[in-house]
Amino acid sequence: MDVVILFMGIIVAASILQTSTGFGFSIMATPFLLLLFEPREAIQINLVLSLIISLALIRKIRRDIDVLILKRLIKGSAFGLVVGIGIFLKVNTVQLKLAVSIVILLLTFLLMLSFRMKQTRRRDVFTGGISGALTTSIGMPGPPLLLYFAGTETEKEKIRATTLAFYLFIYSASLVMQMIVAGTDRTVWISSGIALPLVIIGLFLGQKLFKWVSPAKFKVITYIILLFTGCYLLVESTF
Repeated sequence: MDVVILFMGIIVAASILQTSTGFGFSIMATPFLLLLFEPREAIQINLVLSLIISLALIRKIRRDIDVLILKRLIKGSAFGLVVGIGIFLKVNTVQLKLAVSIVILLLTFLLMLSFRMKQTRRRDVFTGGISGALTTSIGMPGPPLLLYFAGTETEKEKIRATTLAFYLFIYSASLVMQMIVAGTDRTVWISSGIALPLVIIGLFLGQKLFKWVSPAKFKVITYIILLFTGCYLLVESTF
């Protein structure tokens, strides 16, 4: 029963975060799902549910999508996806998580100290590539996007819409590649089906929350998510 309650809480909280910010489901859900499922199952459940959320929201927010940035992110991710699946199969994921955690924490501290960067075509493509690699390797495409958009001070509406549109591509491609290369099982699909009503609840609550989140609060939420992700990956890879 405790496991069921934990699973329900994870899905609702992560769905609210994803809906209200445009990112965060994989960042919040994946660490806890890894406590309940095998790595392959946790990653695939995350991919399925994140894809459902993106599909449910994209029609309402499509006007806020920055199509040019979206195309560049997808272009970069096409290469990153292949690299990521190779990492998933051959590289020690503990060492990868350690490296990712250190980078996330360092960059987050720089952002908190008002470090900013200019948005360029090359940086768009590079960010998409890193995001793609992290999606197929550890199921977390969000941190690179979050760091990049925070550093360029992109508007919250554009962040949410462009990120969700990008997720439609990245999650679909990653799920197919995971299923082909690593396989899948009934646990993934049964658990995803059970979680679907919880995702709907999260979608409703997240939409309400988005209207009340000011740009300043949005920035604080961003830093909290990044610090949580970096600390979690650091602790997990170390201990």
